[in-house]
Amino acid sequence: MTDKQYYNLVQTLHECMEACNHCYDACLKEKDMTMMAECIRLDRECADICAFLEQSLTRNSPFASDLATICAKVCGACGNECQKHNHDHCQNCAETCFKCVEACKEIA
Repeated sequence: MTDKQYYNLVQTLHECMEACNHCYDACLKEKDMTMMAECIRLDRECADICAFLEQSLTRNSPFASDLATICAKVCGACGNECQKHNHDHCQNCAETCFKCVEACKEIA
């Protein structure tokens, strides 16, 4: 991985983690939380795997490529779920998740 790819991926992972955490928090404040349950769950999963991969990259983990594959899968699932909801926070999260999928695929 080049330095540029590394820094781009770390930044993208951090942005995705932040977007997922924001979406998670905003979903908890929605009136129909039952409808948002899967979005909330995937927001947490996605934020956690993005943070874990970011840490693994900074430690030069030999498992980073494998983790990037998993991260891309989780981010894709989160993006697909968020895309179903019309809330601005969900749409922003979906866009950020799909950007993260592409960044992860570059090193997977």
